[in-house]
Amino acid sequence: MKLWFTIDQIDTDTYCISEYRHWEETHCYLLEGKDRTLLIDTGLGICNIANEVRKLTDKPVIAVATHIHWDHIGGHRYYPEFYAHEAELDWLSGRFPLTMDTIRKMVIDHCDLPEGYNVNTYEVFQGTPKRVLQDGDFIDLGDRRITVLHTPGHSPGHMCFWEAEREYLFTGDLVYKDTLFAYYPSTDPQAYLQSLEKIAELPVKRVFPGHHTLNIQPEILIRMRDAFRQLDLQGKLHHGSGTFDYGDWAVWL
Repeated sequence: MKLWFTIDQIDTDTYCISEYRHWEETHCYLLEGKDRTLLIDTGLGICNIANEVRKLTDKPVIAVATHIHWDHIGGHRYYPEFYAHEAELDWLSGRFPLTMDTIRKMVIDHCDLPEGYNVNTYEVFQGTPKRVLQDGDFIDLGDRRITVLHTPGHSPGHMCFWEAEREYLFTGDLVYKDTLFAYYPSTDPQAYLQSLEKIAELPVKRVFPGHHTLNIQPEILIRMRDAFRQLDLQGKLHHGSGTFDYGDWAVWL
């Protein structure tokens, strides 16, 4: 039987924990430092990600989400020490812009659920973060320093995480190979371009996306930025202008 979680080791103290039974193939990342460990995104919450994390580290774990969407915060309930961006605090306190019925339907429609799983028990995580993050903040793991980059567009408080020493960029839903979503009312195509401008300036060695294939190279950051620039010049960078296909990725506006 196909397991819910798949673990890939990136280097000696960095891991990718994936949920390939979700149609978007969600990825979470575990960064172990000398004093504490950072878990970037916690997945759907259908199975217990904390059980997998305990196999990989015995350090205290801080959870942080690239953004407060249901498929990125499901395991937050296992981590009382979690951080969130100030722009999405409302989504953690009862004002998430989708109804529970809508989300549960998405779980049914988009997941190969474990046998016997009762989707009526599925809830979107709600809570109060121990720390509210802003652009330029640092998360110190003891011997690893992670920079918070506020990168709105897909969502108001979306964040990428930059580890300058290793030149690792964790991009969440801002960058991945497949169709990028920028058509929801809570998305902002113009902000999306500005976020791509920001990360395209970084000397990135490896890109770690929130979904789909892990075979993704830093050059895609430039290609995406240039494509968004062109859409803007053509007057198409706005909601309702359609889907634009660039071969190994697309954007739905």
